[in-house]
Amino acid sequence: MKVGVLTGGGDCPGLNAVIRAVVRKGERHFGDTFVGFADGWKGVVENITLELNVERCRGILPRGGTILGSSRTNPYKLPDGPQRVHQTLEANGVDALIAIGGEDTLGVANKLFQEGVKVVGVPKTIDNDLSATELTFGFNTAVQVCVDAIDRLHTTAESHDRVMVCEVMGRHAGWIALYAGIGGGAAQILIPEEEFDINEVAENIKRRHEKGRYATIVVVAEGARPKEGTMAVASGEVDAFGHARLGGIGNQVAEQLEKLTGFETRVTILGHVQRGGTPTAFDRVLATRFGIAAIETAHDQDFGKMVALRAGEIVRVPLEEAVAELKLVDPELFEHVAVPFFG
Repeated sequence: MKVGVLTGGGDCPGLNAVIRAVVRKGERHFGDTFVGFADGWKGVVENITLELNVERCRGILPRGGTILGSSRTNPYKLPDGPQRVHQTLEANGVDALIAIGGEDTLGVANKLFQEGVKVVGVPKTIDNDLSATELTFGFNTAVQVCVDAIDRLHTTAESHDRVMVCEVMGRHAGWIALYAGIGGGAAQILIPEEEFDINEVAENIKRRHEKGRYATIVVVAEGARPKEGTMAVASGEVDAFGHARLGGIGNQVAEQLEKLTGFETRVTILGHVQRGGTPTAFDRVLATRFGIAAIETAHDQDFGKMVALRAGEIVRVPLEEAVAELKLVDPELFEHVAVPFFG
């Protein structure tokens, strides 16, 4: 079998581990050959290919990013995009396509499957917001990067009796902020699912500092929403999938908190450092399991499926189910594990 492989959307730690597992299992066990498509769906639309075999995949397990490159190209937003995808796959003799990506990448994969493309999906979203799988690789690494940063912010905050605002990733889902905030001992966690009142946050901080010198850490997801939209931060620019480019809520929260509390406040925006670098051992293992399961799914001719983690097992779910809705933080979970530690 000749198998095509692509990575789409934002990069994250663990992508190379998936590619490596797919190729090693496919080449050594099934005798497959592979063609890598560069830069996600862009490579399929424009027929840009890369060599992909076991030799090419040596040493990539601990590497962040993706050797195939990635982009947010949406074939369905391009003139004759889907037709060009079909032409590229036919021209390269691709018998099966493994698409590694999040909601948008797999949404395209699902549409192509409906048009007859033999495709298998692998879930990739650093935000951990795909509802069909309990966890996605890259999330564990991102949380650890955030916790490491928060640990360091504590010491400087203590030295100066400051408030430190740490902005982390999370457009619609606050999983990174929630886990990092709990793991890092944050005094407040602001997530997209729960609109926040900046005055209440400020009051909690003032009560906290009345007890003495404190290091107050506020973790805020990039998509966190203040009540009544008083601190909107979307730039107005959107990508090919219609998503607003966010960023800047941390600065606005810090500015307001300093005015309301009188405490010196500083901001750290972690940004892309959460995506980069070496994946944790957990993410390497999960990504490897996903890669092996994906190539096995292709050989079982079980197309139109995405591999997923459920109750510790790797299972297969329909792509349609995988992209049906986002997995958001449950308000009850937030109330149970985060709110008791506020202030």
